[in-house]
Amino acid sequence: MIRQTGKPESLRHHSPRGRAGFIAVIMAAAVVTLVQRCEAAERFPVLHPHPTLDTGSTAWMLVSTALVMFMIPGLALFYAGMVRKKNVLATMMHAYTALVVVSLQWVLLGYMLAFGKDHFGLIGWTPGDLCLVGINPHQLVAENGHYIPVTVFCMFQAMFAMITPAVIAGSLAERMKFGSFILFVLLWTTFIYDPLAHWVWGGGWLARMHVADFAGGTVVEIASGVGGLVMAILLGRRRGYPNQVLQPSSLALTLFGAGILWFGWYGFNVGSAGAADAVAGVAFFNTTIAAAAAGLAWNLAEYVHHRRASSLGLASGIVAGLVAITPACGFVAMWSAPLIGICAGVLCYLAVQLKARIGYDDSLDAFGVHGVGGFLGMLLTGVFAVAAVNGVRGLIQGDAHQLLVEFIAASATLVYVAVGTCIIGLIVKGTLGLRAPDVVEMEGLDLGIHGESAWDIGAVPEMAAVTPANS
Repeated sequence: MIRQTGKPESLRHHSPRGRAGFIAVIMAAAVVTLVQRCEAAERFPVLHPHPTLDTGSTAWMLVSTALVMFMIPGLALFYAGMVRKKNVLATMMHAYTALVVVSLQWVLLGYMLAFGKDHFGLIGWTPGDLCLVGINPHQLVAENGHYIPVTVFCMFQAMFAMITPAVIAGSLAERMKFGSFILFVLLWTTFIYDPLAHWVWGGGWLARMHVADFAGGTVVEIASGVGGLVMAILLGRRRGYPNQVLQPSSLALTLFGAGILWFGWYGFNVGSAGAADAVAGVAFFNTTIAAAAAGLAWNLAEYVHHRRASSLGLASGIVAGLVAITPACGFVAMWSAPLIGICAGVLCYLAVQLKARIGYDDSLDAFGVHGVGGFLGMLLTGVFAVAAVNGVRGLIQGDAHQLLVEFIAASATLVYVAVGTCIIGLIVKGTLGLRAPDVVEMEGLDLGIHGESAWDIGAVPEMAAVTPANS
């Protein structure tokens, strides 16, 4: 006989059916309680009251910020090697001037316009953040779940704002007034770049459409390419173009600059992950392979067309691949990176060849490489994005809507930049004037504007000896 000493009194005198019913009621009550708790947890997630600084991601973002800044000297060398020796310093000055002017603009106004409180999806505006007065230096910003200091985020984004007008300088080379360039950079950054950055990364209308632009296919590449094209048309052709051969000063400098750009682009693309994580690793891989494939594709296109592969073509192809992979690097699978690079190398080569037929003087091909490459990269992001990388599905996974969003973003950027740059260019032309005088252009902007020369190759012989004062 089984002893029932350990059972509750209420169960000792009930039938098996009654016991089963009682247990079922208890289990049902437990399930209901569990569901209610889960729903409550979903509605009110438990958040850590004090976000923890991710030191690894912060260290990587500091390095990335420095890498993007290093792209500006690289761009200066890349451009300087392609212009005539009488305009080397003036061309490099444009790149460095963009750095110093936009640095100050970003602190005073730009960061607030790009990342301040959203207004109508068009612009940020938080008056307390003017001159960064309202920014707490100890505040942390969440980047893909990793917390980094707001100061690091602010400076990383500042580097993007600096290099964009520096790219435009390639279309203006060898003929624009220096003072006019300074005014243009200030106005263009404030009224073109900052609103675009807000649209895409600051919570604006394109961000609400879930545009996939990892590192600036719209904000940097299309904007700089289209802006350069408009300004090149407003300025007119250089003296002697296209009938005279405008001999590059040093293609060795251009190759060296391209290498620095490639190196710095890792900060540009990989740093846009906002953390040292798996997505950053994918972006690093894609950036490398796309650049390599584009450089080879450009050289092959050259060989088919002219039966030669040039060093300038290799450098240009590498940059074209870097441009095209910029919006896609954190969204596409690694196998698609060489395809994007090949498309960029061939299409950007054809775009540069078309320049001579149409007749506009985009001096250093900012539009052919950055404008065309950026637009292509946005479309290919909508084609090749895969959810396994960063949660975005492209056409290859059956989502045609994402491709439409990419096209809308690229097209809206093109139209806004074209109209806005035209207005700003006309304002500068009507106030300071755009173009250097003919005599200065013929002499060279280095001597005519800056009173300096990039190369001292013995035109004025040095004194072999100095006569002592007391002789």
